[in-house]
Amino acid sequence: MNAIKFYRYPLSGHAHRVELMLSLLGLDTEPVFVDLANGAHKQPEFLALNAFGQVPVIDDNGTVLADSTAILIYLAKTYDASGQWLPEDAKVAAQVQRWLSVASGQITNGPATARLITVFGAPYDADEAIKRSHALLQVMDQELSERAFLATDHATVADVAAYTYIAHAPEGNVSLEGYPHVRQWLARIEALQGFVPMPRTVIGLQA
Repeated sequence: MNAIKFYRYPLSGHAHRVELMLSLLGLDTEPVFVDLANGAHKQPEFLALNAFGQVPVIDDNGTVLADSTAILIYLAKTYDASGQWLPEDAKVAAQVQRWLSVASGQITNGPATARLITVFGAPYDADEAIKRSHALLQVMDQELSERAFLATDHATVADVAAYTYIAHAPEGNVSLEGYPHVRQWLARIEALQGFVPMPRTVIGLQA
């Protein structure tokens, strides 16, 4: 079988979610750089893959999928024989879905948006994004004081979806200093076999 073609941009947190999942599953991957800075994601060739003009996209031997959380679900369902990453148990599956919704909601509107402002110059309200980020982190820290990972006692796609923008929150001037359980959770993910980091930008609190 051919490698999974993976359309990505190195500083995209959404793309990193997929890169991390591919690596954790040990899958053979062919990365394809999409030059967002020069508008490659808005060209007809790329729009044929994802009409929304966003990375990431994968092409798994003819199965073309966009949207980072949708791709995480596909990869776990297709390639994780153990069932660890997307458990079948109804209660755990519901908790995983809860955190996938948080990844697309509070994380996107909080730390991801704060980072967009500093790294890419996006025209959003930094104070509001930082405020939303800390409201999220308070909830995460409390819940992670009760278990090792977001949905259960082992890593799932929920943790993969949440990791990148939380780990890189300081780039958007969101401090993780007051959230010890969140920092311990980040370290546990970074200790997983197959973990790969996203490049850090020397900006915000990372400067």
